Amino acid sequence: MSASDSKIISIEPLSETEAVWSKMVKITYKDPLGATRTWESSERTTRPKNSDIDGVGIVAILEKESGPEIMLQKQFRPPAHAVTIEVPAGLVDAGETAEQAAVRELKEETGYVGKASKTSPVMFNDPGFCNTNLRMVHVTIDMSLPENQNLKPQLEESEFIEVFTMPLANLFDELKKLEGQGYAIDARIGTLAEGIELAKQFKL
Repeated sequence: MSASDSKIISIEPLSETEAVWSKMVKITYKDPLGATRTWESSERTTRPKNSDIDGVGIVAILEKESGPEIMLQKQFRPPAHAVTIEVPAGLVDAGETAEQAAVRELKEETGYVGKASKTSPVMFNDPGFCNTNLRMVHVTIDMSLPENQNLKPQLEESEFIEVFTMPLANLFDELKKLEGQGYAIDARIGTLAEGIELAKQFKL
């Protein structure tokens, strides 16, 4: 059983009473010229109180003799109608920091135990459409720890996640290959790959 075994059965309008994770809102605002305008937006309904973010994305690097590799996932995403290539990620629970959420989600989704080492500014996934946001958290993994030898992911019943790693050195080209095979590329890992290519091009 794998993520690719999933398939779309039907698509239909969702009533407000059925919505659990998100809602549509109409925003009224004034533009720089003073004109009143409106904007359609989607909002998550799950952001914890006293939190400035919805979730976290996780940059987990495994240092190998052949070179650093980034941990990725394959997961079927119904809105994309495809299996996506993503970094591990998840929603923040009430009372959690971004760093705590990242360490928890990494263990739940991959089995790896890590420590948060660096956290990004708040980033918005698609600000022209929704208010969903996150912080990217860099997590270091000590491969010498016994718990990182015999991995035990703790996936929810509805989660079907395939974990794999990919060399950072040719991440951009490998993602292009995966796209050619029919996978959808999540913007977080795609943007990271673009950044690596720019660093190579301009010798940053």
